[in-house]
Amino acid sequence: MPFFKKIIYLILVSFLLIQCAKNDQFLIEKGKVGLLTKKTRIKDLNSIFAKDSIVAVLYADKEIDKKLFSVENDDYIIYSKKGKKLLEIEPTNLNDLSSGIKSIQIFDNSYKTAKGISLLSKFKDIKEHYKVNKVETTLTSATLFIDELNATISIDKKELGMTSFSRAEVSIDQIPDLAKIKYFTVWFN
Repeated sequence: MPFFKKIIYLILVSFLLIQCAKNDQFLIEKGKVGLLTKKTRIKDLNSIFAKDSIVAVLYADKEIDKKLFSVENDDYIIYSKKGKKLLEIEPTNLNDLSSGIKSIQIFDNSYKTAKGISLLSKFKDIKEHYKVNKVETTLTSATLFIDELNATISIDKKELGMTSFSRAEVSIDQIPDLAKIKYFTVWFN
């Protein structure tokens, strides 16, 4: 009987470790998005996302009128095997596979913070669980800076009852509790 207890105990521990690893695969923390950390290099993406699809959109290959736009960045877009866009990764250096990660924009609802914040969260959830350190206003959105995660969360001005392309500044008090997240970006700098 003791032998069977050990086997059952081993199976339970293994099951718990597997479940923790699965949850960690989508965890957002400061300096970490799922399996990606500050130590991750662009060349590591192929092994980390071996079952998924990676599309590299390199600055050198982009058909951009460089006179009008001066955005100089590479993007690595991760799609699930079912074709769903998961992440958009920007490296610290152009055309350098040994480069680290500058930022990760999240597109999949599976990615969540330890406090449960995801793309499906509302502003009320954010302010209940995290301190919003600063709000910056762009023409189309209000960007919340959350130092605890080293992340920015953008909320569309339409969610605030404002018209897009408005120059009006937004304060934290003007954001309705039910305002939805437009963009969620984690910065690795």
